[in-house]
Amino acid sequence: MTLCALVSYAYDVECVGTATQVVEGTDTTFIFKDEIHLMSTVGAVDWYDANGSLYASNTDEIYPDEGCYRVNNCNFCVQLYKPIDDLAFTLNTYCDRTILHVTGDISTRARTYSLSYNALAWNTEEWVDSAAVDSGKLKSVISLPPLYGPTPITLCYDAAVRQALGLDSACIEVQVPLDSIRAVNHMMTSLATTRDAKNELLRPTSQDIIKGGSADNISGPLEVAFYSNPTPAARFYRWDIYHSTERIVTRFDRDIRYVFSDPGAYRVVCYVMNSTCQSDSTEMLVAISESQLLVPNVFTPNGDGQNDEFRVAYRSLREFHIWVYNRWGKLVYESTDPAKGWDGNIGGRPASEGAYYYVIRALGTDAAKNAEYIGLKASYKKKKLNADEAVIGVYQLSGDINLLRGKK
Repeated sequence: MTLCALVSYAYDVECVGTATQVVEGTDTTFIFKDEIHLMSTVGAVDWYDANGSLYASNTDEIYPDEGCYRVNNCNFCVQLYKPIDDLAFTLNTYCDRTILHVTGDISTRARTYSLSYNALAWNTEEWVDSAAVDSGKLKSVISLPPLYGPTPITLCYDAAVRQALGLDSACIEVQVPLDSIRAVNHMMTSLATTRDAKNELLRPTSQDIIKGGSADNISGPLEVAFYSNPTPAARFYRWDIYHSTERIVTRFDRDIRYVFSDPGAYRVVCYVMNSTCQSDSTEMLVAISESQLLVPNVFTPNGDGQNDEFRVAYRSLREFHIWVYNRWGKLVYESTDPAKGWDGNIGGRPASEGAYYYVIRALGTDAAKNAEYIGLKASYKKKKLNADEAVIGVYQLSGDINLLRGKK
């Protein structure tokens, strides 16, 4: 016998034979494997049907039909378990969901189901299969999230009930091929590079916002590769690049590369699609810095690998020229490459410690196209050249640089 665990006002009902109990909210159903046989463990009682009519009077044992009953104030239902011999399901895939249409005799109370399939999930580098499950009360229409790739879908029903009754599991499977998939998705990633990163103040990174990139014509402007990383059903691609609010580029390749040659704020937007569905757009922000030029006041060329050269820190320059003079006004170093620096040698020999005088002229990429320097050609002059910060992107700097060797 199986105790049905139905207790109310000290009246217990016992299931005779192999049975199990299913509770759905406030409803209790006893499911029997062979025949429906109930007993009262407290002696003879009156049994009523769902309509309140007396079903059996003053008895401790009944063999009722399928239906709902009441003993005292305790309500319950009973039924024989019936496998679903004609169970089947078909599915329709849509852009935003997947619908399963279940057929067969599923009207019996207490039917449950569990679904298992592979859903694609992004793992920071690629789309991979990720086990997905769904369960609930068995019904004719089951709604799932959209499918992005081919997968087998396995539908099992009444798993707990069948196990309790000693029956084998009951499952059916449908293979969903790629040509049945409509939904598309993607995950935009990027890889930012420059030709020379030696003197950049801030380096770009692969993230949702690329900050500090340089529009540098000397060390190399910021070049970014953008990848759409689409799911398998994608067939078409669209990229829009905006500079501030103006759309400056539209491309239709799966992946693109773009060189950011002007400072400012950019927005890169990506869509993927097929003949039926389009993904939500994703976007990445790129902040190309305004020009900047910083000059140190000391360097220590002692070979210890730290601060061994007189080198500026810069960003987004299109033109650069530096002159370094000794205390007598003799030119000891000259360069047009801000990525290189003076190593503290003159003619292959270590220069004396002390103060040297530099003059720098540079134009940033944010300077006006016709920007010009103010004054005569740079030379050794003990005065500060024009450095008006109101003149955007124009740098005319001069000052002392101290050479200190110290100990290695």
